[in-house]
Amino acid sequence: MSFSSNVKEELTREAVKARHCQIAEIAGIFQNIGKIAVNDDTVELTITTENVVLAKRYFELTKKAFRVSPELIVTTSEKLKKNRVYKVYIKEKKSDAAMYGALKWQVKEKEQKIDEPVDKLIIMQSCCKRAYLRGVFLAVGSVTDPGKGYHLEIVVTNENKAKQITDEFLHFGIEVRTVERKGHIVCYIKEGEKISDALNVIGAHSALMELENVRIIKEVRNDVNRRVNCETANINKTVNAAVRQVEDIEYIDKVMGLKSLSPQLKEAAEKRLMYPEATLKELAALLNPPCGKSGLNHRLMKISAMAKELRGE
Repeated sequence: MSFSSNVKEELTREAVKARHCQIAEIAGIFQNIGKIAVNDDTVELTITTENVVLAKRYFELTKKAFRVSPELIVTTSEKLKKNRVYKVYIKEKKSDAAMYGALKWQVKEKEQKIDEPVDKLIIMQSCCKRAYLRGVFLAVGSVTDPGKGYHLEIVVTNENKAKQITDEFLHFGIEVRTVERKGHIVCYIKEGEKISDALNVIGAHSALMELENVRIIKEVRNDVNRRVNCETANINKTVNAAVRQVEDIEYIDKVMGLKSLSPQLKEAAEKRLMYPEATLKELAALLNPPCGKSGLNHRLMKISAMAKELRGE
């Protein structure tokens, strides 16, 4: 199973005891994959999904919240993969339409999908906001395996739904961006820390721990790589500088001899030839008397300038 599927399976195990939270989660699901059909005497409410775990969750929630008897219909998709399609169908009398009345959507046609936001009264409390966002994610959300990257997205049909989702996440301090893609609005998060916060809000705590473990490993690995790269760069810099210094000293020795240098420069040159791989700090400690790193660097720079002058540079 994918990481996203594991998250959804974990969410369906989240116990929802309060009826108002059950209704909020149902609203989040139905808003995105539901359809309402109004006849003369009845109202029919149907969700369609290829996710059996989601179908079971919705079936149980509606049964508890509204004491209805949903019907589960299993068909085969007409697409190439021929996946199973699960429909949860609820039929209510208009005179006693508990679920239809609780969801508060106004039906303008005999049959329609939901294009409107969820009524604010349904998601007034923080616990209901969490339940609503959980329902939305179960219906139309996905999250990438953190080992491959950080990306959580929720795909909805219009900007009104997208705004409600981003507003409810913002209630918990989580900023969600949106972008249009193929006629839909995608609400997405690409930062690992914010995805962790989002998983916490909707109740996917095991997935949150898994993501955090991956984040820690990645951060440690990146830190080690940065340190290694920094040390490698410093070693290369030291080696290249020493090579240039040796070349300059050998050139001066060839052209005019090291005896022509002042005692301090001559000692520095001889030590560099004797210890070509030593760092400036190590080399400075070998002088008699020892000097500081900056003092030795100043002497070697003088030697380098002298070599350039001899070369006519």
